[in-house]
Amino acid sequence: MAAKRETKVVPSIKDDKVTGSGPGIVPVHGSKSRGRHATHHHADKPIRYKTFLHNAIGDVLKARGWVEVKDDTDWDFYWCDISWMREHFDHVYLEEHQKICHFRNHYELSRKNLMAKNLKRLKKSLEKESKLEAAKCDFFPTTYELPSEYHIFVEEFKRSPGTIWIMKPAGKAQGRGIFLFRKLKDINDWKKEDFFRRDEDKNDKEPPETYVVQRYIEKPYLIGGKKFDIRVYVLVTSYAPMKVWLYRSGFARFSNTRFSLDSISDTFVHLTNVAIQKTAPDYDPEKGCKWSLQEFRLFLTAKHSPEVVKRLFLQIDEIFIKSLQSVQRIIINDKHCFELYGFDIMFDSSLKPWIIEVNASPSLTASSPTDYELKVGLLEDMLHIIDMEGRLTGTEKRVGGFDLIWNDGPVSSDELALKCGQPLTYSTNSFLGCVNDRVEQLKDLFKLNPALK
Repeated sequence: MAAKRETKVVPSIKDDKVTGSGPGIVPVHGSKSRGRHATHHHADKPIRYKTFLHNAIGDVLKARGWVEVKDDTDWDFYWCDISWMREHFDHVYLEEHQKICHFRNHYELSRKNLMAKNLKRLKKSLEKESKLEAAKCDFFPTTYELPSEYHIFVEEFKRSPGTIWIMKPAGKAQGRGIFLFRKLKDINDWKKEDFFRRDEDKNDKEPPETYVVQRYIEKPYLIGGKKFDIRVYVLVTSYAPMKVWLYRSGFARFSNTRFSLDSISDTFVHLTNVAIQKTAPDYDPEKGCKWSLQEFRLFLTAKHSPEVVKRLFLQIDEIFIKSLQSVQRIIINDKHCFELYGFDIMFDSSLKPWIIEVNASPSLTASSPTDYELKVGLLEDMLHIIDMEGRLTGTEKRVGGFDLIWNDGPVSSDELALKCGQPLTYSTNSFLGCVNDRVEQLKDLFKLNPALK
């Protein structure tokens, strides 16, 4: 068994709060009742978890031998929803070993309008230092927030007549509320709300819902004539210093209908969300609309070349790192928190990758047996990295299907990348879409420890 890691305490807003016993702080199983002050959970006591979900994450937590609790305060690991974070996180005292699945202001990256704002700010700051570095931020479409930037958007709209734009509610997921348009009159119904009335005329009505409007990628890269994007899983265990793990597996999601710009109102053509595609009349639930990232990478390698694919996947890695860096200074870092992000990436006809959105609560409900297997493996390996049991040394570059790609700087690889057709000189510790021999790797990592499945 690996030695327990000496965990470095990262300063956080919580650390400031717990120096006294002021109002508003609710202890979460205090020291007198359990006596747990170690960084890791005591090995002689079962790990207690709380979750509001009972899909793949519930299955994985239960299969791990942990004990589920319903109490609001008596837990070691909490897979909470974002509403709990908003309402309760600032009012609880967490003991050293406790872990929770979101950072306090995770929405800085997952809300579409805030993601755009943060990426624009990063690009602007990099332009002052290096045009080359700033060019690496050219991976998100032209974006405006409505209603606040409506007049700026109209100016851009008039400069590009005939361009297709896409409207998205800033805080919704699974394709809800999204539509495409070519003419300003097409958003008249949206505009007729009380967005542009003076404050004194709005009385007690709720504030307008925030949208983002983006230049639509009119020439996407197609496979079999269909549009698609890829879902990639990225685990952040710290923002200060930034520590980022990339999961090898994921999937490409295809639309159910061949791509065409003839009907921009057809969501089955233009949106790849499974929640939308599964409602298509000819959707086949057995077949679905997914490829594994391994199949996707093999396809691209066969159609293009290993060198082209290598450059493409390095560009995708750049998207992950630059996106996370755009919020690194404003995310409230806390040693109790981690975040499993679902990045959605699209490609244009020249195979240039574009970020579509980032999910702080990626779906863990399986759409097929293969999808269930993927998500169970993903979550098991995530828990190995979170390491409630204290089994890791802290020097690992790979745990199961996760590879450490950033540890306060880029991480070099000490693993041969030949299984991805990459040359021996390939030094980045990123293996997205490569063989995910996670079970064999875990056996080697934990020396066939029977306690780990």
